[in-house]
Amino acid sequence: PRCTPPALDAHTRAPEGRHSRHPPSTARHPPPEVTMASATCVPMAAATLRPSVQQARGSKASLRTRGARTRTQQSVSRGARKVAMAVGIEQEVAIDEAPLSLLREDGADDASSMRARFEKMIRNAQNEIVAAIEELDGSKFQEDAWTRPGGGGGISRVLQNGNVFEKAGVNVSVVYGQMPPDAYRAATGESGTGKEMIPFFAAGISSVMHPKNPMAPTVHFNYRYFETDAPAGAEAAPRSWWFGGGTDLTPSYIFEDDAAHFHGTLKGACDKHDAAFYPRFKTWADDYFIIKHRQNERR
Repeated sequence: PRCTPPALDAHTRAPEGRHSRHPPSTARHPPPEVTMASATCVPMAAATLRPSVQQARGSKASLRTRGARTRTQQSVSRGARKVAMAVGIEQEVAIDEAPLSLLREDGADDASSMRARFEKMIRNAQNEIVAAIEELDGSKFQEDAWTRPGGGGGISRVLQNGNVFEKAGVNVSVVYGQMPPDAYRAATGESGTGKEMIPFFAAGISSVMHPKNPMAPTVHFNYRYFETDAPAGAEAAPRSWWFGGGTDLTPSYIFEDDAAHFHGTLKGACDKHDAAFYPRFKTWADDYFIIKHRQNERR
């Protein structure tokens, strides 16, 4: 698959010319093998080491005081509800056990589709990461699952007050919704005057892990697949797809060995596909963490 995210974060605009006009078609081309290394080679490269001895103010995975994290979580929760309403996402419904698939059951997303293959990949990744952390920590994650009436849903796994981690979360989600046309144009850089809501599909995996030991860094990542469809009844309507995301390491105390391992792992994944990926997308990540009018990092 083409590994070209439009941006490192939802708040940044996508560069023009980085989107395919059509999602991957298994009818036109044999499906390539999807792995965490291939489907996320670019967003994994969008990584940077960010020391945050002082309290951070904008970093996606910075160490904050307990009160600051609580206020941030409340703010994000309210903001998420507003965004959900703005883009036409249905309210979630809690369920007792996660289904085998969070995709719609109308048959449109068959097992060979990129939607189904990406969901399978992130579900497997969630299982593998949770198993590794549970073995390291000796504590268990708690799982909450939900679905939405029109399709999609999510699985949240959280470990709290463990032996190694104060808190760790690994979440996956599948979303079907309606995107305002202005939001689509902002995300893709395309022009137009259409007013019709644009159907979209999104799936992703995200994680934040806070260790108890201040000598160990906090880590964050999110990787996602996004696809838009044509508005009902529209001709020659926009249809695009892309992978996106990023990862960052936030140490309170910097150890050069940690930084070398972090960036070396990401570079190794990128170099399997193109040696130019890592330096290019590392620069994107560095630019993301700069407040332009201050010419300083977001911390």
